[in-house]
Amino acid sequence: MLHNRRSFMLGAAGTAVGIALSSVAPRPAHAQNVRLRAMWWGSNDRSKRTLSVAKLFQEKNPDIAIVGETLSGDSYWTKLATQMAGRSVADIFQLEPTTISDYSKRGACLALDPFVPSALNIDAFGKDVLKLTTVDEKLWGIGLGLNSFALMYDADAFAKAGITPPGAETTWAQYADIAVEMTKAAGKKNYWGGPYGARYQYVFDAWLRQRGSSLYTDSGLGFTVDEAKEWFAYWEDLRKRGGTVGADIQTLDQNTIETNGLALGHAAISMAYSNQLVGYQLLAKSKLGITMLPRGKKGGPSGHYYRPALIWSIGATTKHGEDAAKFINFFVNDVDAGKILGVERGVPMSPAVRKAILPSLNPTETETVNYINALADQVGSYPSPAPLGSTEFDQRVLRPIADELAFERISVADAATRLVSEGKSTIKAG
Repeated sequence: MLHNRRSFMLGAAGTAVGIALSSVAPRPAHAQNVRLRAMWWGSNDRSKRTLSVAKLFQEKNPDIAIVGETLSGDSYWTKLATQMAGRSVADIFQLEPTTISDYSKRGACLALDPFVPSALNIDAFGKDVLKLTTVDEKLWGIGLGLNSFALMYDADAFAKAGITPPGAETTWAQYADIAVEMTKAAGKKNYWGGPYGARYQYVFDAWLRQRGSSLYTDSGLGFTVDEAKEWFAYWEDLRKRGGTVGADIQTLDQNTIETNGLALGHAAISMAYSNQLVGYQLLAKSKLGITMLPRGKKGGPSGHYYRPALIWSIGATTKHGEDAAKFINFFVNDVDAGKILGVERGVPMSPAVRKAILPSLNPTETETVNYINALADQVGSYPSPAPLGSTEFDQRVLRPIADELAFERISVADAATRLVSEGKSTIKAG
């Protein structure tokens, strides 16, 4: 079920007033001197964890109030665009790897370098990790955890069907056969083997990297019309064979857990990010499994790389940059905060937090950590920052074109040509 906007406020006493309501908790006589707005997208579970960490932060910093808002689906980016236009971006807001370069170049973010190390103590993260949120030699955000792409599947459904689920060495050709076989074996109405992945930018990214290409280069798009044609042709062939969810189901997907075919009970397989296994498992009645995305050929490159799962950035117009940096520092370095957050936003960047939380992780969280560790000899180098306009490319070019294709409104050739031409126009226009 798609959740609506949720907001909360924590008073100095740290009393949570609930996710569905906006209110003010009782304050002591020395009311807060600073009030910070925080905004993010995500599941109910993420909101509860964030709320609890904010409460803990305020218990230790009674002079700072955290007012939070969480949105779902594309409404987050609409809200952020409105805030940018009104020069009222939240003091602390969430981004991810494909958007941090875009939004930092658009002036939404405050450079964090002046707060290191006075408010942000991130030396233990390592220089390579900090590069993941560095654009044009400035630090624009702090990664909240490591993740990578992943394929998740309903382990119980595969066991019941007597079919071996995809694994680390599964090729795209083998995956297609598995998805078709799973659809047939399940024999249920409105239930298929897997997603119509043509509209997933991150899966296309891995597909291209497996073939020595890339989604973006430093100057724009990194792929050709022929490569786009091969990509779309694969998914169209699989759809017609019955291996993907129907177009009407796929278009419901807003890149959130709640709107994905696996979570909605329409597919046995999902393609997502590894940290989302926690959220998927909370919604799923069955035991879920996690593995790598299929690869181009057996023994070939995986196309995977480590990435910051999600990122906290500070709004460019904030009047409380130091305090916002202090909250982010608490979020990523405090051991008790780490125990609350677990790995829902990725495996912690801080070695100390990572070590501290391991004993308290549940089986699903442990599986997430094991997955990230297993990728160690499979990941490639982190790609160049996405160019300006990449967010629009994903939301207004790739997804709509893939949807038109799935509804058979355009041909594969037309879809590929439009993806490149409209993509180049969007990136330039950015």
